[in-house]
Parts: sequence; C-alpha cells; structure tokens
Amino acid sequence: MHSRKPFYILVALLFIAGISASIYRGIEHSVPFLPGKQVQSWAVDAKVSFQGTMEPAEVSFSLPEDPAYEILVENATSPGYGLTITNNKVDRRAIWSIRSATGRQDLYYKVTLIPTGQTQLLTDVEPEAPTPYMWPATESAAAAQAAEEVWAKSATNLSFAQQLNKDLNAEERSQNIELLLAGNSPSKLFIRMLHSKGIPAQEVSGLFLEDQRRRQQLSTFVEVYNDGEWHLFNPANGTQGRPDDLLLWDRSGKSVLDVIGGVNSQVNFSMLQDTRSALATAIDVMKNDNALDFSLYQLPLEEQSLFKGILLIPIGVLMVVFLRVLIGIKTSGTFMPVLIALAFIQTTLFTGLIGFLLIVAFGLMIRSYLSELNLLLISRISAVIIVVIGIIGLFTLLSYKFGLSEGLTITFFPMIILAWTIERMSILWEEEGAKEVVIQGGGSLFVATLAYLAMSATWVQHWVFNFLGIHLVILALVLLMGQYTGYRLLELKRFKPLAGE
Repeated sequence: MHSRKPFYILVALLFIAGISASIYRGIEHSVPFLPGKQVQSWAVDAKVSFQGTMEPAEVSFSLPEDPAYEILVENATSPGYGLTITNNKVDRRAIWSIRSATGRQDLYYKVTLIPTGQTQLLTDVEPEAPTPYMWPATESAAAAQAAEEVWAKSATNLSFAQQLNKDLNAEERSQNIELLLAGNSPSKLFIRMLHSKGIPAQEVSGLFLEDQRRRQQLSTFVEVYNDGEWHLFNPANGTQGRPDDLLLWDRSGKSVLDVIGGVNSQVNFSMLQDTRSALATAIDVMKNDNALDFSLYQLPLEEQSLFKGILLIPIGVLMVVFLRVLIGIKTSGTFMPVLIALAFIQTTLFTGLIGFLLIVAFGLMIRSYLSELNLLLISRISAVIIVVIGIIGLFTLLSYKFGLSEGLTITFFPMIILAWTIERMSILWEEEGAKEVVIQGGGSLFVATLAYLAMSATWVQHWVFNFLGIHLVILALVLLMGQYTGYRLLELKRFKPLAGE
C-alpha cells in the first residue's frame, strides 16, 4: 500500500505557497484584500517664479523624497525651457535651463502622492561627524556655557536635543540663550549647538498639507540623528515629532531653490486632497517600480477582460467537486454546470434560468423526433447543434420584437454544451425515465446556480484576478477532496430506517 504522506506534503506545500503569495502581494505591493477600498491622495503644485535679467538662466529646485509618501505621478510645465531630473545619493532636483530669460518667469512642478504609513526616518548609513561651528567672539563663551548646562542634564544625543529644544523655547530663558537668539534663528542656533557636541543634525524643509490651500510656504524643521534614526524637531515652537499632515519636501540640508540668471525668486505651493481606488493606486505604484513583469495587468485590456472570466472557472470547479463528491448531487455532465454558470454571469441568473429551460425543453422535443429517424450519432448530434442555434436565434429575435432586452443575452450560452446536454438527457429519458432526467437536470441547475453565486461575488472576482496564489489553494482543496471515498451526504438517507429503530 502506497504511503499518502508525500500527497499530504504536496497539498500542504500548495496551500502554504498560495496563502504566502497572496499575503506577500497584499503587503509588499499594497494590493487591497477587499474590493472597493479607497485611499487618500494629495496633488501638490509648486510654482517657481523669478525675474529674468536677459541672460541665460538655470533654476535648480529640490523635489520631494519622503518615505511617508509614495510618488505616483510627477511632471513639470516649462514652455521653452530644457528640463533635467537629477537623482543622486543626496537629493532629487529638477533643473530648468534657457538661453535667455526676460521679465517674469513662471515654472511649474506637479506631483501626486499617497501616504505609505512609514513615518519613521530610518537610515542604514551613519552620517559623518559634523564640523563644529566657529562662534563669533561675542557668542563663543555664551554658546559653550549654554551647551555645557544642557549637556549636564542629558544622557544621550537624543535627550540632549530634547533638553536643548526645551531650553530654547522656555518662558524664562537664560541670559546665554537670549544672547545667542539675538544673532541666530532658532533652527540655526539649534543645529550649531548640536554640532558643537558632535551630534549630526541638519535643516530640512516641510510642507503642511491642507486641502484646497494655495500660496503655501515651506516650514523649517531640524533632523537629529540618533541610533539609526532621524528625529524631527521644530525649534521655532519647541515641539518634537512628525505632525500627521507634514510632507518633508527637502532633506538634503541644501537650499530648496537656486536661480542663476534671475532675481526675486520664490516658490509657492498649492494642494488638493482626493480619493482614489486603492487597487488602481497599487497598480500605478507597481508600474513605477517595474513590478508588473509577471502580472496580468501588463496585458492589453482585452486580454485582461478575457482572463477575468477564465480565472473564475476554478471557483466553479471547486463548487462542482464539493457538491458532487461530498454532498452527492447528480448532474448532467461533469462540468457542464460551470459553463452554464459562466453564461449566467453574462445573462443574469433569472434570465439565464428561463433561457436554459426553454432551450432544453424545445431541444428535447425536437430530439425525440430525430430519434425516430434512426440517424447515426454524429449526424444526430450535428442536427441537434443546428437546432439549438436555430432555437437561440428564434428566441433572440422574439425578445427583440417584444422589447425584452434581457432575452438578447441568451446568445452567451455555450451551444455545443447545450447540444450535448440535450442529447444526454434524451438518452437518459429513454433508458431510465423522466424522473432521472428531472433529478440530473435539476441537480445541474442547482449546482450551476451555486457556482454562479460564488463566481459573481465581487470579492471572489477581486481575489482570483489580483491574488493568483489563491488558485494554488483551490488546487490543494480539489486534490484533498479527491481522496475522499466515504459516503456522500445525500446517501446517508438510506440509513434513516436504522436510525429510527
């Protein structure tokens, strides 16, 4: 007797592989597990303006690169300008250039962003030790004394930054802090005092996102490095941490906007919040990351629509196997109910049931006449196929004449399958009587109806197309049910008299 252990190992591997692939796709590529999910997106427009001086102009503008937001689409509008997007280890920048800029110049950069949920500023590269700032003679002693006072009240680089930020915004500041603030902005003073203790820190620019706001300006923040993570501080108001509505626009520590060949340069921001499909967003992100190489979404739309129907067949097959092997429902043909269920998806359930019953009823009447002619099997089947086509055409024409648009969908029925169904039912009627025809025909319609309900569910259609690993799970379940050799549920009625005794 062969061991079933390898079989169960195969089933377990298929099941685990299918579940793992589906979970990976949902987490790694942000594909929603349920259809209809929506995500919030932000459309941000940056307008760069300057006054040209009739000379060659070059504009360098920092672009956003925030781990908390994913860039879906970005483009720039700059008539007459050359445009280059540079991407290096430090930052991303848009560089516009033109041979002669005269008068007011307006350049536009547009970007669509979605939140990623990654609010921490983690880094694998430890920054270099900063160069201490050379304080003026009038500030040197005050800076050294203020730094030592804060240093004594701290234990780590992060706690030093926290205590320093608190002292800079205290209601009653020390004389040393007041002297230093008189000649330095809060962010510059904060960074310089951190550098004096060898603590990496840099000035960053952030944009507060607010729906339907125009002419917004960037705000200044300070990042402080500690144990593989950058921590955000706002020395202007003494707060620490990242606000929920903040987009870090520039983290390079350099200027956001540099203009050569122009004067009076400035940049203003406008923003708009929008709601979009989570699935469409995930597809756009995968396109940007070149992650669609082995995805059905890289196919043309016509082929995608075809596969959306084909990938529903395993669901119908699973329903047929379950209802026939475990429940014991008899059907006319093994997988004929699956094809009928596919037709129901196109015709709707009620219209499909009426059309199926009419076609089969008329087909059986004509088939009964053909049986009297003693035709060969091939000729008889061919005649039935032609008759089925004629019946479908007749019903479609009558539906059109009477204005019943639902009847036009009857053409979606598989004609060859209907012909074979009529042939099998006719033979069954002759051999075992009308009762068996009703049992198998009714069983086929019952299984087809349940398969239709499963295949037409929105969440099932979403899963089978977007999470292809589900098909491995279905295969594992089919193989597992194929090993069942016990009694069907409907067969247990034979033992009812024994239970009564």
